[in-house]
Amino acid sequence: MKTEKNILIAFLLNLCFSVFEFVGGIFTGSIAIASDAVHDMGDAISIGVSFFLERKSQKQPDETYTYGYARYSVIGGVVTTLILLFGSIMVIYNATLRIINPTPIDCNGMIIIAIIGTSVNLVAVFFTTGGHSLNQKAVNLHMLEDSLGWIIVLIGAIAMRFTDFTLIDPIMSIGVALFILINAVKNLKEVLDLFLEKTPHGIDVCEIKEHISGIDGIIDVHHIHIWSMDGLHNYATMHIVVNTDSQEIKEKIRKELREYGIGHATLELESEGEFCHEQYCHVEAELCGHQHHHHCH
Repeated sequence: MKTEKNILIAFLLNLCFSVFEFVGGIFTGSIAIASDAVHDMGDAISIGVSFFLERKSQKQPDETYTYGYARYSVIGGVVTTLILLFGSIMVIYNATLRIINPTPIDCNGMIIIAIIGTSVNLVAVFFTTGGHSLNQKAVNLHMLEDSLGWIIVLIGAIAMRFTDFTLIDPIMSIGVALFILINAVKNLKEVLDLFLEKTPHGIDVCEIKEHISGIDGIIDVHHIHIWSMDGLHNYATMHIVVNTDSQEIKEKIRKELREYGIGHATLELESEGEFCHEQYCHVEAELCGHQHHHHCH
């Protein structure tokens, strides 16, 4: 699986690099580099977790996980995002301390380390880009912000080399940390929407209801539920009231749903006048403004 291999490459690059970085930070006296080493180590750990969970998420459904393991990939996204949030807050805290108590820095050493840092992380970005799962997006965000961080450190180190204005070091790290913080919060919201079974982004339940109700032989559609396992695979269940041959109608409905990216649908067919026991029935009819709910008693 391409996704897994790329996450593994990013993990190994990050792990080796954070050790090198830590040593570099001690030698140059730059907190931006030393604190970044801790951050990178955290990254490596969270990418390791992501790798393991991404692998697990590829497993086929079984009797314990009848829906399959796709949500494991989402948990990887949660872990990675939480580590990002914690990491950025720590960086902001340390950088603020440095603004209050500035210290001398070896700029030349910093420039060399920053050049290596930028290169390593850009390679990792290249390997993790183009992923679709939320987990892979979180890993790619990691790599991207690391590269950005290094490019900024490089520019800052060159600036400090010529101006002796050492406050550039902590100010830079705060800028990068804020950028990470904002993106991590966005990512976390997407993940929480999945766990809260929210209707997937870009899918309108009323629109689907209207399209399906328009198929010949269908009198009404109600009790619709649409959710996603991992932000990629969408599922739907619904009750359909029909007055003709059901086989053909099922096919038409499935075809309609596939256009919305819904690959797995459970359809319960009811005959005209059959009593529907679901209490959501009335609510849904009112929500979508449809009058065909004579079968909801």
